[in-house]
Amino acid sequence: MSQARLSPGVHSGRLSADELARNFSDVAPPLDAHEARVAADRCYFCHDAPCIIACPTSIDIPLFIRQIATGTPDAAAMTIFHANILGGMCARVCPTENLCEGACVRMEAEGDPVRIGALQRFATDGLMAREGHPFRRAAPTGRRVAVIGAGPAGLSCAHRLAAKGHDVVIFEARPKPGGLNEYGIASYKTVDGFAAAEVEWLLGIGGIELRHSQLLGDQMTLEALRAEFDAVFLGMGLGGVNALRTEGEERANVLDAVAFIRDLRQAGDLGVLPVGRDVVVIGGGMTAVDAAVQSRLLGAENVTIVYRRGQDRMSASLHEQDHATSSGVRIICNAAPVAIHGNGAVAEVEFAYTEDGPDGLVLTDQRFRLKADQCFRAIGQRLEGVPVGLVLEGGKIAVTGPGRSSLDRVWAGGDCAAGGNDLTVTAVAEGRDAAEDIHALLTGGDNG
Repeated sequence: MSQARLSPGVHSGRLSADELARNFSDVAPPLDAHEARVAADRCYFCHDAPCIIACPTSIDIPLFIRQIATGTPDAAAMTIFHANILGGMCARVCPTENLCEGACVRMEAEGDPVRIGALQRFATDGLMAREGHPFRRAAPTGRRVAVIGAGPAGLSCAHRLAAKGHDVVIFEARPKPGGLNEYGIASYKTVDGFAAAEVEWLLGIGGIELRHSQLLGDQMTLEALRAEFDAVFLGMGLGGVNALRTEGEERANVLDAVAFIRDLRQAGDLGVLPVGRDVVVIGGGMTAVDAAVQSRLLGAENVTIVYRRGQDRMSASLHEQDHATSSGVRIICNAAPVAIHGNGAVAEVEFAYTEDGPDGLVLTDQRFRLKADQCFRAIGQRLEGVPVGLVLEGGKIAVTGPGRSSLDRVWAGGDCAAGGNDLTVTAVAEGRDAAEDIHALLTGGDNG
């Protein structure tokens, strides 16, 4: 029996091509030159700027804003790129309301921070549009480094190593580079193929070879890489998706939100993507919000996010939560799934209200059901295929200092490493810092 017959409410073509184009247009259009100068003029250029401290890559934000204000946006872009080579993507996807803008003194005083993210995009987009790559490689060192994963951590590490004269080979499991920037972020945040364009621009420095369809543990082993290369950086992200462990989870149209977002990002025609009339998304993070909002944008009539704890515990920022509700998504908190009902395919999801007490989260006897012809799991991902010998911490690769793993000459960063917060900007910082440590080791400057 086909899924179409099992779930007549799930189908494609709910909206016209014009409606889809409007729905998936740039959620935050770029500033023009005049708007950027006006926004830059609001900065106090603080001496001990809290915005710098709040940025995981420690961009000198007052400096780059001053450079915009004085008419030198290309210099501003270089200030950004020296700290964060993926500053263009981070300007689009960073939860700035929780980071730099949330720490802005104007936010505390007026509730209206300087538009740091928009200014960062203005500067970086301008320089990236120019011909050539602004960084030049140092003299060749003769050293070779393997980078596993072409996501934010791996790309950041590879670029910094290449700039220092090392030769880098990136091994990527998927057909395209970019990691979550390419496959896992809402389409309306990165329009016009920006993720792919950013990678192409980054690789313009030279000295980086990109090999696709290379899965660690399948086409290659960590032992072989350690024998062939002077150092290895692991930045492969998290490949597995957590299960609900709920009765009826095997029913048709109970899907992974990560896969839904991936398919949407890679679709040449959004009109062919099937979406339900009544969609339930289980989870409280950015993946849940992105799946829910994009379901609405594809034409779903009723979309509900259900999270097991209180709204203040959701990892999605308040800005993203507000974006979801303003897009017509309902958010229900303090409820956990207990059963998925339906004849072959999901028809309803049953929840129990929860209470978070001293002994942890408990299910109450109060139940309710939500109609659903499509249900998305968005309750986190897990690390798969861990090479033998690596010590784990909390299910991720244990690291010390700038990403040193338990194995000699092996570093890790990004989502696969313990201690991070699953943000693009944090992955960039970890890849960059690991590259600096690798460089120090390979050139005899290690203080280890």
